[in-house]
Amino acid sequence: MMQEMEQDLLFDFNLPEDLSEYMNEDYIDPSVFLNDFGLSCMDELNSYSDVPMADVPCPSNNCKQGNKLLGESKKRKKRLRVSPSQRCTNKKKARRTRVKETDLESVPVPKEAVKDLPTPPTKIIHVIPSQPTTPIPIQFLAFPDTSRYQVVQLSSSPPVIRLPLPNTPATPTYIFVPATSPPCKRQIPPLSPANGAVAPVLMSSSPSGSRSDTASKAMSPPCALPPSPSNESPPCKDSPHSPIVLDIPQGVRDYIREAKAHMCETCQDMEAGLSLTSHYVDVRVSQREILRSGKNPNKCLEKELVITGDTDRQKSSLEHSQIFESSNGNKSKQYILLFGNAGMGKTTFIRKLCLDWSRNCISQFDFVFLFDGSALTLTEPIYSLQTLLLSLSSFAPSCMDPEAVYAQILAAPKRVLIIFDGFDKLRDYESLLQAQEKDLVTSLQKDSKAQIFTVRQLYAAMLQRVLLPGCTLLLASRPRGTASQLLRRADSLLEVCGFTPANVETYMSQYFTDPEVRAPALDCLNSSSYLRLLCCNPGLCRLVCMVLEQSKGSEALPRTLTGLCHQVLCLKMEKDRGSTQSHAEKDICVQAEQETQTEISNSSQPRRSQRNKSTQSRSQVHTSTFTSRARRRKEQEKLEEEEDEDVCRKGRDRELLSKLSSLAWEDVKASSPIHPTGRGISARLKEFGLKTGLLVSQHLRTRPLVSRGEREGGEKEDKNEMGEEGENKENREDNDIIVGCDEHILMWANPFLQSYMAAVHLSLSRTVSDRSFLQTLPFQTSAKGQRQPQREELELTQQITVGLLFHKRTELQRLHSYTETVFRDMLASKQALVTKHLESLSYGELSPAQVLEACRYIYEASFTHEETGRDSGSTQLLTRLATNLPELLTFHGVPLSSPDAFTVQNALDRGGAEGRSFCLDLEDSGVQICGLRALVSLNNINTYRACIADVISLWEQLELSGEEKLLQKAVSKFKIHPLRVTQVCHIEHLEKLVNIHLHKRLPDSSGQSNSILTEGVPAVKELHKLEFELGPEKGPLALPKLWDLLPGLHNLQHLDLEKSKIGDKGAEKLANALTSLRSLEVLNLSQNCIGDQGVKKLALALKDLPKLHCLSLYSNVISDEGAESLAAVLPHMASLTDLDVKYNKLTDVGAQSLGASLRNCKKIKTLRMWNQCIPYGVFERLQQQDSRILWH
Repeated sequence: MMQEMEQDLLFDFNLPEDLSEYMNEDYIDPSVFLNDFGLSCMDELNSYSDVPMADVPCPSNNCKQGNKLLGESKKRKKRLRVSPSQRCTNKKKARRTRVKETDLESVPVPKEAVKDLPTPPTKIIHVIPSQPTTPIPIQFLAFPDTSRYQVVQLSSSPPVIRLPLPNTPATPTYIFVPATSPPCKRQIPPLSPANGAVAPVLMSSSPSGSRSDTASKAMSPPCALPPSPSNESPPCKDSPHSPIVLDIPQGVRDYIREAKAHMCETCQDMEAGLSLTSHYVDVRVSQREILRSGKNPNKCLEKELVITGDTDRQKSSLEHSQIFESSNGNKSKQYILLFGNAGMGKTTFIRKLCLDWSRNCISQFDFVFLFDGSALTLTEPIYSLQTLLLSLSSFAPSCMDPEAVYAQILAAPKRVLIIFDGFDKLRDYESLLQAQEKDLVTSLQKDSKAQIFTVRQLYAAMLQRVLLPGCTLLLASRPRGTASQLLRRADSLLEVCGFTPANVETYMSQYFTDPEVRAPALDCLNSSSYLRLLCCNPGLCRLVCMVLEQSKGSEALPRTLTGLCHQVLCLKMEKDRGSTQSHAEKDICVQAEQETQTEISNSSQPRRSQRNKSTQSRSQVHTSTFTSRARRRKEQEKLEEEEDEDVCRKGRDRELLSKLSSLAWEDVKASSPIHPTGRGISARLKEFGLKTGLLVSQHLRTRPLVSRGEREGGEKEDKNEMGEEGENKENREDNDIIVGCDEHILMWANPFLQSYMAAVHLSLSRTVSDRSFLQTLPFQTSAKGQRQPQREELELTQQITVGLLFHKRTELQRLHSYTETVFRDMLASKQALVTKHLESLSYGELSPAQVLEACRYIYEASFTHEETGRDSGSTQLLTRLATNLPELLTFHGVPLSSPDAFTVQNALDRGGAEGRSFCLDLEDSGVQICGLRALVSLNNINTYRACIADVISLWEQLELSGEEKLLQKAVSKFKIHPLRVTQVCHIEHLEKLVNIHLHKRLPDSSGQSNSILTEGVPAVKELHKLEFELGPEKGPLALPKLWDLLPGLHNLQHLDLEKSKIGDKGAEKLANALTSLRSLEVLNLSQNCIGDQGVKKLALALKDLPKLHCLSLYSNVISDEGAESLAAVLPHMASLTDLDVKYNKLTDVGAQSLGASLRNCKKIKTLRMWNQCIPYGVFERLQQQDSRILWH
């Protein structure tokens, strides 16, 4: 019946000796079995339905064989695979074992597959196809004493698998398998789910050890796996999703998997001793808005960054998975700007993003490339886009097939994320954003291997979308300088907001792992208000922890930023000196121990002789005494040498510190933390900077990674210029990677310590003359008399310079090598220059940002040292500041951090001691609620303005804490008049405040505030002017809420709705609200697309406004019909004095109607109604009849 084919057509399978244990319904799903063998054709199934059936004998030692199989399977590796047939099975049968197909020499069986399995009874297995048909009986027939398994293809029968089953009867048993149908085309599983939907369970890989895992691998043909990191990490909860990507070559998938594993391994280091796994605290990232000016878009060509309140920032916080998702669901974000001040943790946040990608938490990107601004120091044109991406990017592993990987990048650029970290480090960044020459653009777009460019040219091409225009760009920068140049290009703005108080406690608990150390450190931190506020900056929080680690009490803690940086520098130098001394002391101890052992052995010999002999010569006694004196003399000489060496070491440290401070000042002037490679630096200075931790060395490749085949195929670089790596100990192939010569560049480890070192040079160096020092002081005017804004690093340097000049003199001894007299005279001279400069300022003429700078500088000067006498120079500076601040003190539009709010509070508090009171404007400053509370609690604050949502949150906090007096003060002193609505959220906040006013209670109030709000909210009652300046784009979004809240503004006198695009429907809504605005005097409805129907509704409501004296309907679409409606109500508007209907669609008919009605309105002073539809002669005749009719 069956004929064997030749031996070379037979296939060997390394199957377990006993398969009867698995031949039951728990392990074989008929639908899966048939589908995987292609049994989808009814004719094929029925053709084998007449095969005789036989019982399958059950061996007696199934359990023993199963345990043996389990022991062998533990030593083998498992590979996860999802069978396409699994999508059609029942959910109850989703977890099944699969045998690994690709490894024909082993059949791994998961633990669950053989654990506690019942011995199946002897039975015939009927395989049922997916469609109703005749069952297919399959028999298992044994071939005893067969040395191998063979698959025999019959001419007209199904293939036969001959299985030797030991310990079974000699009766031959066969498995009849129907012939397989032609292989169906299988879809490669997508790298990530499509259209933002979570992948179904049947499309996902089964968990390791599941039953379906082994079964699928045994029955389904191999298909490519999606990339995954080598270290299996738990999936993220909120992973973003991406479209399906098909046909990624296996070699590219392997590279993606290797890149993820390499990135997961290398990007976790934050700094020395800290890692993302152990010390990362998830900082808040807030979505920021970009708006144009509503009223004057032509005057504001650049986009504006909107400063939001603390409450809105919390609401707009994003998870990592939401950063790349579009807010409207249509257009994805492709140009993202991530900004934050120095030390806010932008680099750490980016590393966390890279780590998330390596753990498959950001699945919409197949490739992530991270570039640093330090690469711009490479000026040699030796790079192509391929070598830049695959060689120069951070955390990039070696690529065995760069051509295939690069081809995949070009084929699917939307699956590529390119990150530029440290964009503020770039020198001459403006050139990166300027349009490049046509020839250069053409060369860049050719994508030829022969085309090579500089790193700057390639960076600029990617930033300007010349190269990889479909990829997603993420740029990290500081808010001033570089960020302002990127606003017009970015379609998404993200701000790193730093630590919250809860984040600070989390970071402290991770830094101080010992509870006995953590508790005192937290107590010391809570006792220092300013240090606690500085910890909202993660970089400064790290420095504070270093100080707390060595602090002996709260009295020794610094009170200013200058004092903090000074203590950190001292700790670093002491640590370096201690490590040097420890090595020397260790050598001395070893030598002393050796000498002691020698003396003991020498002295023990005479003692042993004394026991044996009755006499001892006096010469031996004198010798021992002489040896002891010599040893003491030698120790004394060593101590003197150590003291001399310590003095020399301190002198060398001061000299090196002076040189390092000069270097820091040069880098601050260049606005870069990177030290240029072209500028020489001595080996001693470099070693000193690295040992103290002020500098770090960053590895930088000077040659791209290239394959050997590409190098031999026509690379133009000289072989002698390329350093080749040694042979890898593992398998090395012909196309292995060759690495060029690398170098290390120096960077400042901390931006605050860089500014501190620059300030040391300015304040304590004699090489800085008085004239040069004056030019570095803040508030310098340009040649045109305008004060130019400074970059952040320069402001920090100026702030710390002022603090150092008024620092305790004895603390500055270790920072200079001058004599006491020279140092005292130099310090006094520069102190006098600073005092004279700050006293000459006219604070009333300073901008809000400059007033804030002055508060910072004077705070550093007043509280850095311990002398707080009233006659000290720094105290006089504070007093003069407090007495000269304007009474209406505004910080409108100036970002106000928590430490800034503390310095302002300090200045206002001193003003209160001098009898001053202030009206404080904190609108659009972004001040946190804790800072707002501190400022409002001052007794010399008459009124204050701030974000309405933040104020309401403050009221709710005060009510919960039971601070009724402070709540009464916060409610009564709050003002919102006049109110300019420039953001949609302003209307939302106003609506909430009006509701509190109408209901006379806070939302979710416990009742304690009811007595305070019995008369409503004073700020709402005193609101007389409301300017709606959202413009035609954003205006319609907030109009519905405006119509709802307007009836609650009973005392509103001025309503400006210009360019709000309200239309006729909006005019009807406004007409309904006007009935409650009995105090309205000015109504501006210019440029609102109001037609005749809208004017008819408005006319009925306008006549009932007794105090309305100015009405503007300028540039609408009112025709003669609307003009007649207005003419009918004009005589009834007794208080109206000015009416403007210019540039509408009035003709001579409408103009004559208004002119006739004007004769009955004695109080109207002006009527403006000119437009091109009115004949000149008609309008001139109307003017002659009534002089109140004007052209303009």
